[in-house]
Amino acid sequence: MKNNFNNLAENLANCGRGFYERGWVLGTSGNFSAKMSENPWRVCITASGNDKGSLDKTHFLEIDENAEVVKGNGKPSAETLLHLTIYNHRQAGSILHTHSVWGTILCENHAKNGFLKIEGFEMLKGLAGVQTHEHTEKLPIIENSQDYVALAHVIENVLRENPDCHGIYLRRHGLYTWGENIAEAKRHIEIFEFLFEVLGRSLK
Repeated sequence: MKNNFNNLAENLANCGRGFYERGWVLGTSGNFSAKMSENPWRVCITASGNDKGSLDKTHFLEIDENAEVVKGNGKPSAETLLHLTIYNHRQAGSILHTHSVWGTILCENHAKNGFLKIEGFEMLKGLAGVQTHEHTEKLPIIENSQDYVALAHVIENVLRENPDCHGIYLRRHGLYTWGENIAEAKRHIEIFEFLFEVLGRSLK
């Protein structure tokens, strides 16, 4: 069943404005998408270059599996290929991407390990399928690149190698996470960003 473009765009815009207010997508940073249908394959995604603090449904595009615009004005985010890669390797209904201060600091501090390990926090139970605070979440940290084709291949390999991860982090860039729908993806953003700040404030 095809999800309604306008409803998805409005929900994603609400997420974007809320994330802006929390300082997670300042300026034009960040991008958001939700799957509309698989046959035909359609995704609702942010158009490039819009201030997330004033995001509304007119700032979204409907695209196909080749990132070609089917509906809307503007061009897709430069990172659209990364969204398509994640959709192809995760059972996701929505993908959200933020650029927070704490995430940037924390993942830069752990970049040499290639991942950030988060364990023992009650908030981890907010991630889909996690039943206990004793869970260990291993968040891959990937080197950023402006070559999005090459970066998409790296992300594809990382997702295959880490089938249980709930997100990935592009170094000195930001968090990508996903969920079966917009509400779950939004919850994952909130969980990760809470934990980033807790761990970031604990750095000495």
